[in-house]
Amino acid sequence: MHAKGLSKFRACAIVAQPYRSLFNKKKPERRADTMLKECIGKHAQQRPRFGWRRLLILARREIPGTGEYRFRRLYKALGLQVRPRKKRKVNYIRGNPISTVNRPNERWSIDFMHDSLGNGRNYRTMNIVDDFTSECLALEPAFSFGSHDVTRRFEEIAFERGLPESVRFDNGPEFTSRAMLQWGADKRVDLHFIEPGKPTQNAKIESLNGRIRDELLNAHCFATIEDVRALAKAWRKDYNEVRPHSSLGGLTPLEYANKF
Repeated sequence: MHAKGLSKFRACAIVAQPYRSLFNKKKPERRADTMLKECIGKHAQQRPRFGWRRLLILARREIPGTGEYRFRRLYKALGLQVRPRKKRKVNYIRGNPISTVNRPNERWSIDFMHDSLGNGRNYRTMNIVDDFTSECLALEPAFSFGSHDVTRRFEEIAFERGLPESVRFDNGPEFTSRAMLQWGADKRVDLHFIEPGKPTQNAKIESLNGRIRDELLNAHCFATIEDVRALAKAWRKDYNEVRPHSSLGGLTPLEYANKF
């Protein structure tokens, strides 16, 4: 007679192993998931401040038909969730709505930002945006700017696309000077000043400022102003031609502008 061995159930009970664990075999990872993981990891490494929505648009450009559910499952498994930066508590005052724009080059917005190099020296960036297409028309770093620098940059942009009907900005000395007012009168460009202390009236440029601060200035430590200029030029090109914008239906500003 052949001695009978233990049943699977009895053997599991002796070693205190759950019986169901015998049948919970880990499924091998699909090749499609591996490819998508590599794609997500590549874009997330290049753009660490992008959330899953923009990364999904980039992934679909390389792997058409990528489903949102599968993408979010792998995105979460890789632990790539972007932690939002803490914001100061601000009391927003609603009122004085911004007039809408209906075509490219109808209105530009301009503002300045401040930052410092690795040696502690301060510099500024002059940012200009087309309010309709969201194109970043200028991202120019320098140690100082005056009214003539602003009008010079306007003229350089106008050489390629013409001057806008109006320009919106705050009440900084570069914009309220006699030279700026004279330039607006000579070129027949309306100069719109927002109310003091209400940057939300210039929301388009404030949105661009936030992206520049989060994805460019805060993400790098620059040694020289030339380093800032080189990376700012590359970032502006990427912003206009590669980066998908949720406000434009996932299109880039250049793709959206070409529709008109």
